[in-house]
Amino acid sequence: MKKNTLLIALTLCAAPAFAHVGADGAAHHHGFTDGLIHPFTGIDHLAAMLAVGIWSAGSVQRRWAAPLMFVAMLLAGALLARAGVAFPAVETMIAGSLLAAGALLLAPRQLPLGGLVMGGFALFHGAAHGVELAGYAALAGMVAGTAALHVLGIGLGLQMRRYADWLPRVAGAAIALIGLGLLA
Repeated sequence: MKKNTLLIALTLCAAPAFAHVGADGAAHHHGFTDGLIHPFTGIDHLAAMLAVGIWSAGSVQRRWAAPLMFVAMLLAGALLARAGVAFPAVETMIAGSLLAAGALLLAPRQLPLGGLVMGGFALFHGAAHGVELAGYAALAGMVAGTAALHVLGIGLGLQMRRYADWLPRVAGAAIALIGLGLLA
């Protein structure tokens, strides 16, 4: 009982950790390698990219449509942010993207507009990175890292479905919980 109380107390005292700290210079990533590694280091980006891939694995005919749309919209959001376009509530929308991705994975069958929903959220992921990545080489690396995570997610989703059809739903629940945690 004492361990649970301590865990709850520590959780309530913890400050939220944002992977996207803005354009204050403290989190700028320089070069292709920094951009490539960045999507693997933030739980929000990692979970969202894997979720897009896992969800896409459930589509036989258009398996690559959602990942390609996500990458294109992420790049568009980053370029718009670099050009000075301000996006409202970026962190909230990124957390919301995890809730949406989790809900898509929890759905009993694949929703036809799920790729469009994730593409809309990709603009906000891109906007967050557009202001924190220094230079186009870092942006190119981030796009490549994002695409790699989509491919990993598709492979993971295919393996999950081969083993048990319910595993993508478990992943969806976990991803939605991460999103809720980021909103808290």
